[in-house]
Amino acid sequence: MSENLFTVLRAASATRDDQPFLTQPDGVSHTYGDLFRRSGQFAAALDERGVGPGDRVLVKVAKSIDAVALYLGCLQRGAIYVPLNTTYTDDEVRFFVGDAAPALSVFDPAAVPEIAGSTSTLGDDGTGTLTELADACDPTAAVTRRAGGDQVAMLYTSGTTGRSKGAMLTHTGLIANGRALTELWGFSAADVLIHSLPMFHVHGLFVALHCTMLSASEAIFLPRFDIDEIVAALDRATVLMGVPTHYVRLIADPRIDARAVKTMRLFTSGSAPMTEAVHAAFTDKTGHRILERYGMTEAGIITSNPLQGDRFPGSVGFPLPGYELRIATDEGPCGPGETGVVEVRGVHLFAGYWQLPDRTAAEHRPDGFFITGDVGSVDETGRLRLEGRAGDMIISGGENVYPKEIELCLDEVDGVEESAVVGLPHPDFGEAVTAFLVATDRFDEAAAGVALESRLARFKHPKRYVILAALPRNAMGKVQKGVLRAEYATLFTDTAS
Repeated sequence: MSENLFTVLRAASATRDDQPFLTQPDGVSHTYGDLFRRSGQFAAALDERGVGPGDRVLVKVAKSIDAVALYLGCLQRGAIYVPLNTTYTDDEVRFFVGDAAPALSVFDPAAVPEIAGSTSTLGDDGTGTLTELADACDPTAAVTRRAGGDQVAMLYTSGTTGRSKGAMLTHTGLIANGRALTELWGFSAADVLIHSLPMFHVHGLFVALHCTMLSASEAIFLPRFDIDEIVAALDRATVLMGVPTHYVRLIADPRIDARAVKTMRLFTSGSAPMTEAVHAAFTDKTGHRILERYGMTEAGIITSNPLQGDRFPGSVGFPLPGYELRIATDEGPCGPGETGVVEVRGVHLFAGYWQLPDRTAAEHRPDGFFITGDVGSVDETGRLRLEGRAGDMIISGGENVYPKEIELCLDEVDGVEESAVVGLPHPDFGEAVTAFLVATDRFDEAAAGVALESRLARFKHPKRYVILAALPRNAMGKVQKGVLRAEYATLFTDTAS
């Protein structure tokens, strides 16, 4: 029996083809029938372009209705969907294309990089060569048979060594995660979700989209998080999924109060830790408690606070059904209240890192538990509390940033002798990328920005450069980033930069 994710998503709304699925800010609605007919056209277009089952389709396009239809068309065709952050530079894209070896790469018509291999275009304005081909195709109803363990998507995660890793996600994993969240969060056909998240992360592509589809509900489909559009949508929405930065901005808006959110039943937050102050301020303004959850690319959503019952700021809740969670060190599992690294095992997990078997093995225990790299503890009731990260990863505005990648670029900038990149507390972004440099008088900040422009996505660029006579080091010569974090902890919060 086929276990294609497409079949599961299609079956959930089989009797609601005439009901709204995605509604744009101008009020134009696209029904479930519209989207599945369009996905059938894209599935046929992919066939025309020679994309077969198991082939990778790399996609770097703006958020649009057709972008959703292309994703569904890839599922229907049995291809592996490989979305890229739309802010990635051409240099970054060339790495991903070389690593993923896609059968087809799809770009915005106005931003096609020079790369090897087959390319096509899809714009958010109805233009593009793949768009035109789909327009000319009759929609196919054929769905490629896939096994549950087959790859359905591959999302790249930044690497601590500077090399990104392709996390191979499976049909079974996404089906299990989507069904669990839809039930845990009480989704029904009566819900209206405000979808303001990007489509190249797990959060917007899988969590938000799949919860909507599995409940056959409606999503107000915004191109991006825009405070005015969010406020305009609130009066008929029931659910908002966001990141802490979004809630900081909502709290600051004078239009947000209990009356503005009178139709809302659920606000969720993830992709980065939320402070207790933000939790309290949002509750004071709206009367709603934000439901915080915890997840990552390789594992989907791992834990969630309950829909009914207590939600404690600082806690990310309980493991989802189908997941085992433990806190452990190299010496073994920890007891209640003890701090260690979060490890998980279950059907939701990814299948490994693309073409990196050694890395895959290194991040799993012999008994199958995946080592997340996040540090935390579990109390006697089973609630998880996160306390930091084992590595240097920065989460800025919900985006994962690995310092090593930035340091490698900075070390090539004229005048830079040494660099150390850390995340410092920031009132809006959660953490701000900050570069500490030992540099000569040849260093020029503007020139550094230009050098990074072609190599790193904008969210990875340092928000501040700090020049030091020397980087702090321990007796073994290792740079002490913890010292930098402690000494400069208020660099952004004092000035609200």
